[in-house]
Amino acid sequence: MKDINDKDFGQNTITLRDNRVATSIIPRTNAELDRQVIVDSNVLVEGSTYAKFLEISNGPAEFRKAVFADKELHIKSDAKDLIYFVKSVASSQSIASLLTTGRAIYGGDINAPTIKLGNCFVCGSIYGTEIQLENCIVLGGVFSSRNLTINNCVVGTFNSPEVNASGINYMLYPTAFSVEPMSLLPGTEFWNLSLADLGSLYKEEEEKPNTGKIRLDFTNDTQRTVLTDDDGTQTLINSYSVASRVLVSDLIDMEKMENHFLIISASLGSQILKTYSLTKANGEKGPELNVKDIADFFFNILSGKIQIREIDGTVSFDDLKKNFE
Repeated sequence: MKDINDKDFGQNTITLRDNRVATSIIPRTNAELDRQVIVDSNVLVEGSTYAKFLEISNGPAEFRKAVFADKELHIKSDAKDLIYFVKSVASSQSIASLLTTGRAIYGGDINAPTIKLGNCFVCGSIYGTEIQLENCIVLGGVFSSRNLTINNCVVGTFNSPEVNASGINYMLYPTAFSVEPMSLLPGTEFWNLSLADLGSLYKEEEEKPNTGKIRLDFTNDTQRTVLTDDDGTQTLINSYSVASRVLVSDLIDMEKMENHFLIISASLGSQILKTYSLTKANGEKGPELNVKDIADFFFNILSGKIQIREIDGTVSFDDLKKNFE
């Protein structure tokens, strides 16, 4: 890998291959505002990146500071190996990462009018006008101002005027929202993981009692709510929540489930100065909580390699009595 810096850049196009960029890729003149950056395998950029067009043909590639593409950030669908954006990524027009074989990790938030992601892991939240997600993990929220399409994804929560969904999907938090009723293709499923024992599964241990995934029933778990702003304008919104069906959660020690450690360790991965690990039930040191391993864990859930049992909603009277004594 050859080290280069901003003195080696041209005005029109920067092509990176087997390079470590020790400086930021930031325009210094008006002419450099139209510069295109092409990344083609084995590239590390230590500083921030600005380009009119940013195209990534192949990994591995790592961007350690914020990335902004004025017109488009595009990762080719056949790009191989890992492409890792440690900090936030944004574009004034479009971000497209519809990967088929490789994988992209976004360590912070993503913000652009049009966002299309496939086979991506997002540690933060996504903000856009039109958002399309396929086979993706988003630990934060997905917030669209117009339209959201989800297919075989894990998301923290979502909020969009229109939501189209297909495949088997999971939510990390109890509630999500849409203005119009969700449009679901036949066979679409949503499961809530807020009471799943992800910590034990990450350590490859047995799930704790009274934990598991909850199927979202769109007939009984949908509520229509009227929101009123300061001007008196009313908006009718649909909420999809399993909160009414988690009585059993009172019997669960949420701290011992350690779900928050997985999410926080990934979302703050670039800011944590040391790598933490979970402790196994026998007191031994468990697996480390690093972003890449957490991404593998959630993709294994999505693919079905890691199975989460469905929670048992029946609770004996004796168990309730003991809990409230």
